[in-house]
Amino acid sequence: MEGRTAGRDRREEAIFTRLRVGLSQLNKKLNVIGKHPTRRCDYCQETVEHVLMEYERERICASVSGTMTRHGKNCTAGAVYTYHEKRKDTAASGYGTQSVRLGKDAIKDFDCCCLSLQTCRDPVVTPDGYLYEKQAILEYILHQKTEIAKKMKAYEKQKQTQKSDSRLESKSEERGIAERFKTRENSIVSKPINPFTSGQAKESDSQSAAGTSASTSKADSSAPAAGTSSSQALPSFWIPSLTPEAKPTILKKPSKTVVCPMSGRPLKMNELTNVHFTPLDPSLDRVALLARQERYLCAVTKDTLGNSVPCSVLKPSGAVVTQECVERLIRKDMTDPITGDKLTEKDIIPLQRGGTGFAGSGVGLKAKEARPVMMV
Repeated sequence: MEGRTAGRDRREEAIFTRLRVGLSQLNKKLNVIGKHPTRRCDYCQETVEHVLMEYERERICASVSGTMTRHGKNCTAGAVYTYHEKRKDTAASGYGTQSVRLGKDAIKDFDCCCLSLQTCRDPVVTPDGYLYEKQAILEYILHQKTEIAKKMKAYEKQKQTQKSDSRLESKSEERGIAERFKTRENSIVSKPINPFTSGQAKESDSQSAAGTSASTSKADSSAPAAGTSSSQALPSFWIPSLTPEAKPTILKKPSKTVVCPMSGRPLKMNELTNVHFTPLDPSLDRVALLARQERYLCAVTKDTLGNSVPCSVLKPSGAVVTQECVERLIRKDMTDPITGDKLTEKDIIPLQRGGTGFAGSGVGLKAKEARPVMMV
């Protein structure tokens, strides 16, 4: 017994004994006494033999297989890294720009507001053909004007601050010039000329005056050098006097123009045109009408309107007609069939189409998410 326990203390001997008899705090024993729901570890049943002999090998293999790419798992016999495997690896890695094709449910219908994404109660259209709820677009315009006023106020405040700073700098420069002039004038020493003095005294006076002027010029030359050295001193985070400070953000002059949230072009309230849809069944209330897939008709041809049907709005009457009706009927005499008013090209506003799920609908069906890229 002494030979077996040689080199081991009491604690180590107790651990080895518990491992031999199986009375260790492993999942198998904890499951027997009701303190573990299962006997398994991360990979298989947790026993003494498994922990001592197999656990480390399986853990290493699992960690290696977890870091392997899909190419290593699916195509171990091939030397070609396919495009499908590359896309799967890119999506799983979390790097690179991801692009997804949108479906029909991800795009609003043609009669929905571009801001609220709900069916319009009182629709208006912009000259670019974007449909909005009247209340939503008016709130947006008022909000943009308020934000522009705030930005303009901050810009004017910054402008006044810059003017005051420039005035203080100019005053300080003038004071510096005056101080330097005073010091130079005070350094000039004038003595009365004695005609009875010898020439040696004159020479000594001239030498002393030359020395004074030389010392003054050296002092003047050393002053800007000292200023240059102090201005070129590097910032330091350890010396409080040299700690760099964040410079205030310089604001640019904001634009006073309100832009359309969809097209980005200038938008005015008087450019909005009221839109009047012709309901499929005038006897239905709003709730019943919105519950139907086909809700509106062309005001002239009575064709059903939908996401896949190109439509236009006539500005004088606000009626919604199909583009086919515009090309075949309205453009012949350029007259509004509802009010009888003469039309121009600007009075015919093509309405932006809704989502159909097909690439030919004229709607961008790809969404991109920019993610960090690993540079090798």
